[in-house]
Amino acid sequence: MTGDAVAAAARVLREACGPRAREAFPMAPLTTFRIGGPAALYLEAESDEDIAAAAASVAASGIPWTVIGKGSNLLVSDLGFPGLVLRLGRGFRWAARDGRRLRAGGSMPLPALAGVALVHGLTGLEFGVAIPASLGGAVRMNAGAHGSSMRDVVEVVEVFSMGAGRRQELAGVEAGFSYRRSALPAGSVVVGATLLLRPDDRAEIRARMDDIRAWRRRTQPLAEPNCGSVFKNPDGDHAARLVEAVGGKALAVGGAAVSKKHANFIVAHPGATSADVATLIRTLQRRVADRFGIELEPEVQFVGPIDDAGAEDRRQGRAAV
Repeated sequence: MTGDAVAAAARVLREACGPRAREAFPMAPLTTFRIGGPAALYLEAESDEDIAAAAASVAASGIPWTVIGKGSNLLVSDLGFPGLVLRLGRGFRWAARDGRRLRAGGSMPLPALAGVALVHGLTGLEFGVAIPASLGGAVRMNAGAHGSSMRDVVEVVEVFSMGAGRRQELAGVEAGFSYRRSALPAGSVVVGATLLLRPDDRAEIRARMDDIRAWRRRTQPLAEPNCGSVFKNPDGDHAARLVEAVGGKALAVGGAAVSKKHANFIVAHPGATSADVATLIRTLQRRVADRFGIELEPEVQFVGPIDDAGAEDRRQGRAAV
């Protein structure tokens, strides 16, 4: 992608959004890995009008674009992203209750929304209390834990079509939810959703949420930079078991290492690069495929050109079995 195209997109975006349209914007602080390069162009959208302006800038320039939420399942290239990164801002961080329904904006953090459900004595969203995702990201990837997922509670999804330049609603049953994915329209941004929950005793809801938080603290490296679960669980098995069985917990590449606490987590130590993480991911995939004939599918999303070639020598020198 040429600098001229990015400059053209930036001009269109600044006409509508002013200095909120940023060039060469650091992305590492926006991710839970805390690594990766800058976005060529960045906008934190506060309204549908902002998203429409982003769509116009993409149409006028042809640059690629992507949406990020809380950044908990992203690996951003060391080179960054060569187009527009769009993130929903405070204008999309809200929630409202109507009986058994919670309607919320796409940037509402899922744990905060679970807390709103608790306040109103509504059950069904407890699983989200420890998932570091925005509502939009959680819906897009059908986030889940502890036997539940967004598919179980989403009644309506609100998306903004970048192509059509407008918002539309889809019933939850039309979203095409499956394990850690959805079939929402390509080229759309999840700007809100309505969840259908059930009344329950607040004390019982709080107890379940406390249990989930405690389980996460015991089993996951919450104090270290990571992206959450790296791989999806294969049918009838667990990615963590497979990784541990091939000696994964002893592996490190540069500053990236498999967590000693949970084998399906990779932690980024000081000095880690995205190339280190990518090499480690591919090494684990090869080992599991060679031993078990199972192709582990990454749950983490790759943003920008992920090139692990530069980390290969470090893998050979520092990986331990």
